[in-house]
Amino acid sequence: MRESQTTLPERLRARREEIEEAALTRVFSLSDPTEGPDPAYLDGLRAAVSAALDYGIDALERSEERPAPIPTALLSQARLAARNGVELETVLRRYLAGHALLDDFLIEEAERGPLPPGASLKGLLRIEAAALDRLLGAVSEEHARELKARPGSPSERRAKLIERLLGGEPVDTVELAYPFEGHHLGLLVSGSGAEEIAKPLARALDARLLAVSREEDRVLWAWLGSRRPLCPDEVLEELRAQTPEGLRVAIGEAGEGIAGWRLTHRQAAAALAVAQRGKEPLVRYAEVALLASILQDELLSASLLRLYIEPLEAERDRGEVAKETLRAYFAADRNVSSAAAVLNVERRTVSSRLRAIEQRLGRQLPSCATELSIALRLSGLLEDETPRSV
Repeated sequence: MRESQTTLPERLRARREEIEEAALTRVFSLSDPTEGPDPAYLDGLRAAVSAALDYGIDALERSEERPAPIPTALLSQARLAARNGVELETVLRRYLAGHALLDDFLIEEAERGPLPPGASLKGLLRIEAAALDRLLGAVSEEHARELKARPGSPSERRAKLIERLLGGEPVDTVELAYPFEGHHLGLLVSGSGAEEIAKPLARALDARLLAVSREEDRVLWAWLGSRRPLCPDEVLEELRAQTPEGLRVAIGEAGEGIAGWRLTHRQAAAALAVAQRGKEPLVRYAEVALLASILQDELLSASLLRLYIEPLEAERDRGEVAKETLRAYFAADRNVSSAAAVLNVERRTVSSRLRAIEQRLGRQLPSCATELSIALRLSGLLEDETPRSV
């Protein structure tokens, strides 16, 4: 088709790629969006430039009485800008810069070819200005509405969003920039400097990090997201190499999808109760699952101590010898000879101690071995517990 037979909007659309590239260059020169933490915002900005360009060209084919609707992509980007702490002034400056650029191309094409029937360059520029006014008004309202709905700092809003998601609420996860559809491993880290180990860990495992610091209890909630299943033992190995003294780290088990994301966090939270009480600073949920559950059950934990530990502590030595013997006995898979070797005593000494323990408890060891073993672990955990600055 010859150029003289094409309309001005068609000629602008023929140069659309050129105009969009120039617009992106100008928009990025005002304030570099790549410096922000959210890749979704950068992707949205590129899409917004494209949608705004279409909106501006479409306006030329409409009258001022029949304006083009505001593209939903531009309203979504206004909300995303507010969530990422991008000032409204910056958002509006970008639209003004893009509008000025489009006007330049419009004038250039108006000088090169015919205008729409009955149209004038002045009239076309007025239509563009009116479209811009409507766009700026809608974007400003959407930005303000989002700020009002999301009070507090960006980190506070992030924490609230994660809490709602953990609670099962259907929320927009775009702001979090995390692959919820993939594989996850949850971590809880308590202590000063918890944030310093999360990023290096994610880099070492080639995983996406989602983290929020809980100021009220000085605990970092963190998730590692990956396309492949994450091995908790591999994570523990990385943590052992970089976790400074004073930190307590608990990790959940590998999960998939949003349900797995929630479950691995709950597992890590349960394991943290063990990590904060015991001597081992790194704890995996699978290794302490039963003990972690007992700690959350006040009736069960109190009953185990009353039934199996208090009778032993009635001895003059507060049951130290009895508990030491039982720990060696259970560690040796209930082999008396092996336990005696570990304790450096004769076999008959261990047998005698076990009979005395049975008398104290009023039951045979085989009938209560599981409960007694757990009660010993619980007792040792509570004995190890000391006030920590976390």
